[in-house]
Amino acid sequence: MTTLSTSTPYSFEAEHAVLGGLILDNQTWDLIAGVLTESDFFQFNNRQLFKLIRELSERSEPFDVITISELAMQREMGSQEFLAYVGEICLNTPSTANIEAYRDIVRERSQLRRLIKIGHDCTRLASSKEAVSEDVREEIERELFTLSSESASNFTDLRAVMLEVIDEVDFAVQNNISLLGLDTGLIDLNNLTGGWFTGLNILAARPSMGKTGLCLRFIQAALDTLPKEQTVQFYSLEMPSKQIAYRLAALIGKLNMQKLRSGKLDDEGWAKLAAAVAKINELRDRLVIDDDSHMNPSKLRSKARRAARQFGKPGLIVVDYLQLMHSSQKRENRNLEVAEISGGLKALSKEMDCPVIALSQLNRSVENRPNKRPNNSDLRDSGSLEQDADLIMFIYRDEYYNEDSDEKGIAEIILGKNRNGPTGVVRAAFIPDQIRFDNLNYANMEGGRG
Repeated sequence: MTTLSTSTPYSFEAEHAVLGGLILDNQTWDLIAGVLTESDFFQFNNRQLFKLIRELSERSEPFDVITISELAMQREMGSQEFLAYVGEICLNTPSTANIEAYRDIVRERSQLRRLIKIGHDCTRLASSKEAVSEDVREEIERELFTLSSESASNFTDLRAVMLEVIDEVDFAVQNNISLLGLDTGLIDLNNLTGGWFTGLNILAARPSMGKTGLCLRFIQAALDTLPKEQTVQFYSLEMPSKQIAYRLAALIGKLNMQKLRSGKLDDEGWAKLAAAVAKINELRDRLVIDDDSHMNPSKLRSKARRAARQFGKPGLIVVDYLQLMHSSQKRENRNLEVAEISGGLKALSKEMDCPVIALSQLNRSVENRPNKRPNNSDLRDSGSLEQDADLIMFIYRDEYYNEDSDEKGIAEIILGKNRNGPTGVVRAAFIPDQIRFDNLNYANMEGGRG
């Protein structure tokens, strides 16, 4: 056990003022409960006294010197020294006037002590013969994020939330903004969904339908829309980062992908590539790409927290794709694994307060029926995806199945579920040479001459 140094942060005076204030006026408990716990008090007797007060409060009994003394005797804590200590605290607390300020001091000192402990934990874990640096980092990051994300209260002030709603609606009206969510980059999809909102969004399709291409279109629009201090986190379990870079260059530069990869660009193509690279470089650390193929919900959460601290709060998180993730522990079957993964992604969205888009595979049974447009029952591995998702989208391109299709260059984005709005189908342009999705009335249908 590590011994704390004499410079350990604490304030006996503030701790005494809080405890004495609680005893003087029991109604001040509401100002303290949910903010402080016994572990926030440095001195042992203070922790014990707070524990007794909390127990009496939970029993809806008054807490004063007498009731505290009685309970202390029942708990075999009632030594003469302890009872005298309680009496001394009461005598030395003149009023409850500044109890909230004293509470905050106690809380702050407690936070500093926990930071010191995390430092000791880091030293202890890293010094172990069995230490693995990644495991140590993940544990310390978890402790740090837990510390930084703790809130004094989990209660929602409905009036404050409603004011935020009114402000957002008023801002949209005053600025002629029809989109309250994050821009998807596709006008018709925006009209149907209102944009991206905090929650779990599933984008599913059979292979070669363009899941990653559409996903990169969403990322491009998000980066163009979000405030400069916000980021997009892209976790690519399937595609290495270099391949993503090629895709981004083709998307932003509207370049023929095959010509780009082979280096067969004309002068116009090279100019487009240079402009695309310059635009990508301007993003700096706003697009965070992680191509670790060994990912589970716990590891993803740890990485997302680390990226949020290092690069800025995410406005969008994308995972490509869900079925390549593994559960944090062994499960009886794959359905239970996917249930854990989808639940973890939904919890991540709530924790980071941003939309999460998870790409997903579909069952092969789609290929065995005349109408190959997918629906919710085609989601692979688990019905929990349908339950956890706030929005489910599918991609269907008729030209993929029918060479003589009248819908060449057109993709259907099918909304199978929309928790906060209607379902339906929107159409978008698909430029296969560029693996690019765009608005039908805007797309460059030439296929990228560069």
